Amino acid sequence: MRGLFEKNPGSGIWWIRFVDAQGKLHREKAGRKSDAVTLLSKRRTEKLQQTKLPEKYSAKSILFSELLDDALEHSSAENGQRSTHELSLKFARMRGDWANRAGDAITKQEIVRWLQREKAERSWSEATLNRWHAAFSLIFRVGIDNDKIAFNPASRIRRKSENNQRIRFLSPLEESKLISVLNTRFSSYLPAFIISLHTGMRASEQWRLRWADIDFERRILTVRKQKHRQGERHIPLNSVALEVLFRLRKRNRDKNIIFFNSDGGQMRAHRDWFDPAVKEAGIEDYTWHCNRHTFASRLAMAGENLATIATLMGHRTIGMTMRYAHLSPAHNQSAVERLVAFSKRKTTDTRTDTGPQNQNLPL
Repeated sequence: MRGLFEKNPGSGIWWIRFVDAQGKLHREKAGRKSDAVTLLSKRRTEKLQQTKLPEKYSAKSILFSELLDDALEHSSAENGQRSTHELSLKFARMRGDWANRAGDAITKQEIVRWLQREKAERSWSEATLNRWHAAFSLIFRVGIDNDKIAFNPASRIRRKSENNQRIRFLSPLEESKLISVLNTRFSSYLPAFIISLHTGMRASEQWRLRWADIDFERRILTVRKQKHRQGERHIPLNSVALEVLFRLRKRNRDKNIIFFNSDGGQMRAHRDWFDPAVKEAGIEDYTWHCNRHTFASRLAMAGENLATIATLMGHRTIGMTMRYAHLSPAHNQSAVERLVAFSKRKTTDTRTDTGPQNQNLPL
């Protein structure tokens, strides 16, 4: 059937190719061949409607602001509060430039240009650029699911390669400076920072924490299962973390929430106080997420094995933990030193052929 194709022959994943009423060529992923046939028929019908009844069709154009509202509602139903809050901040920035645009008139090129301009002006990393690209894609994807638009222009934008091997951790001097600033300017938030350093929790995990998740007798903190992540994990509490939690419990004895914001509600974000503190302390290129790197890096430098670090960090694969392997020089040194003892042993050849026996081979 004309207009159907497999991008990778034999993959079983079918795409459609069609030209809209404005003469623009589109390619859209459909999935199964039967789904592709149905989708292609739908797109051709939409094209015919736009050609025959342009005034009626133009009246149905959906503003981008409505797509934003729908995507935020979708996130509230499917994702956690912190993810929805961060998404709402992105959407607030988008509204200024896109709110009054017709959603079905926005092109891939326009999105790419906007993302590149924002990246240059705001010094985004490739990872940040990908997060904003994903936000655009979500908006259009929800719009398609709600039958308000026909295609997703952001789906054809290629993701940037990210450097996930980057490790930035605090030195003891930097930690001392940062604690000093927090203690002076943001003293109520200092416990949250210390807990982060000594447990390695993700921000979303830490802000969702409840007193029921803390076992003071067994000195165990339980991170409950979050959507799209593995099951719960247990983090032993060292003496520093335990002492901080004891003090917080005395302060908030009758409350279930552990970490509060300046308005007395549950903390969901940290940038309004943590980023200024980092800047005032004169620490460069350090974010809240780097607290996890500090936690894991210090464990590695203390000689802890990678399997234990992976468990405490909640990594899905040991490959995610391997980035810290080079920080355990003593452990690695002891491993290669075993080769010295091995080479000094007398080798015994137990072969049954007529070759020489018990020979030490030279290096």
